[in-house]
Amino acid sequence: MGRPGLWRRLAGLLALAGMVAAGAGWALRPTLEYETAGVARGDIEATVTAIGTLEPRRYVDIGAQVSGRITRLHVQPGSVVGKGDLLVEIDPSVQRATVDAGRAALAGLHAQLAEQQAQLRLAALQQARQQQLSRDEATRQEDVDTAEAGLAAAQARVDNLKAQIRQTQATLQADEARLGYTRIDAPMAGTVVSVEAREGQTLNATYQTPHILRIADLSGMTVWTEVSEADVRQVKAGQAVYFTTLGGHGEAAPRRWTGRVRQILPAPRPAPAVQGSSAQPAASKAVAYTVLFDVDNADGELMPQMTAQVSIITAAARGRLQAPLAALEPVAGAADRFSARVRKATGEVERREILAGVRNRHMIEVREGLAEGEALVVAERRLDGGPRRFTW
Repeated sequence: MGRPGLWRRLAGLLALAGMVAAGAGWALRPTLEYETAGVARGDIEATVTAIGTLEPRRYVDIGAQVSGRITRLHVQPGSVVGKGDLLVEIDPSVQRATVDAGRAALAGLHAQLAEQQAQLRLAALQQARQQQLSRDEATRQEDVDTAEAGLAAAQARVDNLKAQIRQTQATLQADEARLGYTRIDAPMAGTVVSVEAREGQTLNATYQTPHILRIADLSGMTVWTEVSEADVRQVKAGQAVYFTTLGGHGEAAPRRWTGRVRQILPAPRPAPAVQGSSAQPAASKAVAYTVLFDVDNADGELMPQMTAQVSIITAAARGRLQAPLAALEPVAGAADRFSARVRKATGEVERREILAGVRNRHMIEVREGLAEGEALVVAERRLDGGPRRFTW
């Protein structure tokens, strides 16, 4: 065999070895299956979630301004009252006796005033007579001076009695007002939501006003929402807010109430310390701020002290392209930039950068970089049974 034949045989063996090696490499290369999510249009809301407590928007606490025993309680929890309706009667014996004594004292002072006014007229006549006799040089100067002093003293006694009458009248007016306080009327229309006193109970209003009951207008409620200090900067007055109550979670579609943020109270409310634990440093205490918003309650479904699960909408995008956050990777140094892997119709995977907008915990608004209907790679797994691994 000549050299040309030998070279041909060697070349054939090398080609065969290359084919075998290529086949073995192809067989060892794992085949990947991609899990994808489509880019579609929808609504995205960024929210701050918190827990709130329902309270009547308008209410008044009714107390007793006088001491005494409750003789009649005309309402009970749940009673609907109008403005001016009689609520409570307190034994008026002491207050009525005080008023009667004041009226008697006032009558006595008026009688004394009448007597002194008569004495004043007599003193005036005597002083005038002495003045005439003095002009006629028929009396002594001493008698003239005595008459003038008697007139001044009579006038002073009249003025003193008039002052006592004014003082007694003022005291009597206060006593009559206290007598009126033994009948407590409703200062507003509403529903009696609590009663803390009973018939026969003795009230002592000497040092503080005893609380008897509360009337509330339940047609409008205020939600007192506790927002953590980590989220409160995102909350602004006027933002839309909605909530559900705990009782509606068993329904197929829990009722949702809506409103708008009215006020953010500036003073924080420290979270209560855990019982049995030692005092914590100020830096480690959780702090919450109170956010208020109002909601109509014309049908009476909401009740005081209900717990509300509140969502405050801090940003929203309606009918915009959106993508799942699980398919995106943040781009370092750019808060609104993300990297995504897009699977084409040919099966190839392309990495692409997108511009993001509103986002929540699961979805993100796509402003640039993707088209509706494109498939994003969320995860991948090997078809040879290897473990699933995420793309990042």
